Amino acid sequence: MLEKLFKLKENKTNVRTEIIAGITTFMTMAYILFLNPNILGVTGMDKNAVFFATAISAGFVTIAMGLVANFPIALAPGMGLNALFATVALAGVGMPWQVALGAVFISGLIFILLTVTKVRQILVIAVPNSIKRAITVGIGLFITIIGLKLSEIMVVSAKVIPPTLDALGKNTGMTTLNFFEWNIGMGSFHNHGMLLCLIGLFLTAVLMARQIKGSLLIGIVATTLIGIPMGVTVIPAGFSPFSLPDFHHLAVGALDIKGALNMGIWTVVFTFTFVELFDTFGTLVGTAGKAGLIDKDGNSPKIGKAMLVDAFGVSFGALMGTSTVTAYVESAAGIGEGGRTGLTAVTTGLFFVLALVIAPLAGIIPSAATAPALIIVGVLMASSVLDIDFNDFTEGFPAFMTFIMMPFTYSIANGIAAGIISYTILKVATGKWKQVHWMMYILFVLVIVRYIFLSE
Repeated sequence: MLEKLFKLKENKTNVRTEIIAGITTFMTMAYILFLNPNILGVTGMDKNAVFFATAISAGFVTIAMGLVANFPIALAPGMGLNALFATVALAGVGMPWQVALGAVFISGLIFILLTVTKVRQILVIAVPNSIKRAITVGIGLFITIIGLKLSEIMVVSAKVIPPTLDALGKNTGMTTLNFFEWNIGMGSFHNHGMLLCLIGLFLTAVLMARQIKGSLLIGIVATTLIGIPMGVTVIPAGFSPFSLPDFHHLAVGALDIKGALNMGIWTVVFTFTFVELFDTFGTLVGTAGKAGLIDKDGNSPKIGKAMLVDAFGVSFGALMGTSTVTAYVESAAGIGEGGRTGLTAVTTGLFFVLALVIAPLAGIIPSAATAPALIIVGVLMASSVLDIDFNDFTEGFPAFMTFIMMPFTYSIANGIAAGIISYTILKVATGKWKQVHWMMYILFVLVIVRYIFLSE
């Protein structure tokens, strides 16, 4: 039955590999179950309600991705998008969170329309192969930085610079609120969390080098156990691996669509839509490319269905009571373990649903244990740089801008936007405008409009 449903042999995989891949993806994503409630909690939403919405939306939509699209991609409320949501609906300052959920729901309907009319699918054909490969590289660098920050191997800090005075002793206009000196450096070896990550990183790297099946999952579990005597893996007193949180204040169906329409927040809706459009496109294309699910022309017949599931997921998440549900770059961890079909996604989705009762068990896995997996996956995805033709500057420069902007601006969408702008300008300026798909010109205009007139 599983063979018929997921076409395992056709995709050169098996049940064991897919299940291990699914568990690995879940373990690298489990942090969102505990982080999302903290982020959305500032809007006045009940944290247990957000936990429920996060687990249910991630679980059901990821299972749907596996069953409908047969894609090894997991989805959950997106980082960045939830921060944007929290900013828009900040308690006592922004719009009511119910109205913000209404805006998310509307953006989901827009995605459904764009997908049904095949506008989103045209993106897959319109975007050149060099940028598609660069997206894979960029996502690899992006999740590597996530891993380095989670492990505190990379430390980012900001120092406030006091206002400066001119010769007459008057303030030049620079204030302590808008002038910072950002420092990026390496963490301290006295930090046990960083040491644990390094142990886990080299342990996992050795397992990968010896081609041990399940290397990433083994690495996460082993690192978590090693972290117990080091004091990094904390097992609270009275710990029980199974318990059910208090779900008396669920936000299911609490969204206010009418309020969203009446408040004239189309700029907010557009921002949600724009960021999600490019984030999802980048994640699907980047991870599918690494999984070998994209053909030599850079296309995949499955992406259309995957985009439709993603579109429904946005509105479903809003109905459940959480911010935008989107495809996760951490899916690459499961793909790195050999996940090639929807069985990987179904496994991940089931664990998200089970998280309603195994939350304490998932919660003891420290960031230092999952960070090595993200860094290793970054290595695997960065190898796609070998498929980019840097001898043709009109291909190489846009590709470079695509993959370098993702980690340095901490945004997949910014990287894709940089690639679209630079590719279109260079091709037109060198008389190769016929090589540019008509959709790229439309995207070029939309990107310019987005960044000039609708800056966050």
